[in-house]
Amino acid sequence: MVYGRGASVHHAETLTYGPYEDTYRPAYEAQAYYVTEPVLPRQGGGAGWDADRDAGGVRAGSALEEEAHTTECDTEEPAGAGGRAARRRRGRGAARPESTARRLLPQALVVAFLAGGTTAFIAKDKAVELTVDGKPRTLHTFADDVRELLEDQGVRVGSHDMVAPAPDAVLASGDAIAVRYGRPVRLTLDGEQREVWTTAHTVAGALAELGVRAEGAYLSTSRAQPIGRTGLALDVRTERAVTVMADGQARTIRTNAATAGQVVEEAGVTLSGQDTTSVPLDSFPRDGQTITVLRVSGVREIREEQIPFATERTEDPTLFQGTEVVTQPGRPGLRRDVYLLRTVNGVQEKPRRETSEIVRKPRPQIVKVGTKKPPASVDGADGLNWQGLAACESGGRPDAVDASGTYGGLYQFDNHTWHSLGGNGRPQDASAEEQTFRAKKLYTRRGTTPWPHCGAKLHG
Repeated sequence: MVYGRGASVHHAETLTYGPYEDTYRPAYEAQAYYVTEPVLPRQGGGAGWDADRDAGGVRAGSALEEEAHTTECDTEEPAGAGGRAARRRRGRGAARPESTARRLLPQALVVAFLAGGTTAFIAKDKAVELTVDGKPRTLHTFADDVRELLEDQGVRVGSHDMVAPAPDAVLASGDAIAVRYGRPVRLTLDGEQREVWTTAHTVAGALAELGVRAEGAYLSTSRAQPIGRTGLALDVRTERAVTVMADGQARTIRTNAATAGQVVEEAGVTLSGQDTTSVPLDSFPRDGQTITVLRVSGVREIREEQIPFATERTEDPTLFQGTEVVTQPGRPGLRRDVYLLRTVNGVQEKPRRETSEIVRKPRPQIVKVGTKKPPASVDGADGLNWQGLAACESGGRPDAVDASGTYGGLYQFDNHTWHSLGGNGRPQDASAEEQTFRAKKLYTRRGTTPWPHCGAKLHG
């Protein structure tokens, strides 16, 4: 297609390109098409003019001579049709160089403009290689730096992704740019779980990138396992040196076992009965750790122990001050314990209680405490030797009880007599003042008869 004035000369289309081959053809490499004036056939005008046209140019002197000749002919040519035709032929010959110059000047300006634009176009265009996650492609770009290139190509990167060179690096033709996406790895390394990020495509690459020593290690998946963009879970147990002490011998082995029990088994040591180890059998063995095997023998022993009861006291305004009456006797509880008597590696250990069971709960003792003031005296009984009678009957002890359990207190009342005198509970639980008061009341009723052996002390 031929373009006229004002039309674009960059007509070549940019071709598509594949991922590995550069098929791009810049516009400045395409042929620029523009309009040229056709060469007119020779016409009248003289030998000088024809010679100049054949040489490819127009001399200024010839044009001036032609113009003068034309004027002279116009004045000297006779009138008539023949003369007019001759003048017309000479006029067309004289105007030809001027018209041609006017037509060629705009085209020359367009060519100069296109030459400058093409130079700027070439300077901005760059051929680079972009590798995204291991897939390379060659492309042309007008981007000034790496960040602009990635934006133009629709490549989005995050904080865990790797871009080389840096996003603010200036681009030049021939540069190679690499983008590697980050992948999450839920890593359990020697029993400790954490989440890490890697730009490696395989488990082996991730281990190398994370600095994990993989020689002799246990891996939950193959080293060649690819890691997708969604990541994976990886369990790694590195090889460690662990010492097992058993039966007086030390055995050091290299292992990637997950538990202390597996280490003991790998060391060729057998546990039986109550045997155990110095660390829990399901604990993770550390590098340089020593696991001691404990040979255990022993028996279990059952022991029963009493649980003491509590005493609850309540005030009673019907009882004299100093009087305490037990309304509910307390009863101790019973606890049954199981003790382990062990011998560890030949040494007897302190008994260790394994279980404890409450067989019977304790019952509290309830006591009423008197708050009533005792009477001052009893007519007909004051002034007698009550202290002498008490010393004879009970040795002067308010809580004394005879061997049969029938009589109690200072004056050895039986419960029936005590209650008939207005007492509560047992006489031996009352205060000494209340016991003396009740004894005086008994004396006014029956004299010394209640005390056949010691009654004479009242008058002694």
